[in-house]
Amino acid sequence: ERKVELLMDEIGFLKKLHEEELRDLEVSAPSPAGLAEVEVCKPELTAALREIRTQYESIAVKNLQEAEEWYKSKIQSLTCEVDGLKGVVRAGEPRGGCREQTPPRPYAAPLPPQNEALQRQMREMEDEFGEEIGSYQDVVGRLEQEIQQMKEEMARHLREYQDLLNVKMALDIEIATYRKLLEGEESR
Repeated sequence: ERKVELLMDEIGFLKKLHEEELRDLEVSAPSPAGLAEVEVCKPELTAALREIRTQYESIAVKNLQEAEEWYKSKIQSLTCEVDGLKGVVRAGEPRGGCREQTPPRPYAAPLPPQNEALQRQMREMEDEFGEEIGSYQDVVGRLEQEIQQMKEEMARHLREYQDLLNVKMALDIEIATYRKLLEGEESR
């Protein structure tokens, strides 16, 4: 659950960062035509962010289910171990008042191997979750890289659009000039 919360917080942070950078791009655009390009790119970017969010949510749900399954299996295995230890302890308990009580030391003997097994299991889990965290960090890094590439591509498209708009405006001016010339010729 903590991982899911961290991932959701990171998604929120990346969205805010992206929106700020979009605002910076809009402010730095020299003409109102740049705003139209940003508006055109917003649906694509929104769709990409929505897709990333659904991927994160599906990963989070999957991890939550895996964690619940793992938790249930560990509880079940520990319950079985406790029941087994209870059986060992009961087998060694004196039955009746005539017997002399034995010291608890012989029954403590199985605990060190169990302790070692639990410590080994704990180390394995730390390694497993360390690898999982590493894989999530790789995913986050890859997604950040994709976001950066999308930003660069969006900026490139914005520049291309502005260049095309400038060419269009120059052509419109030239067409208007030719029209005036033609109208002048027709009026003579």
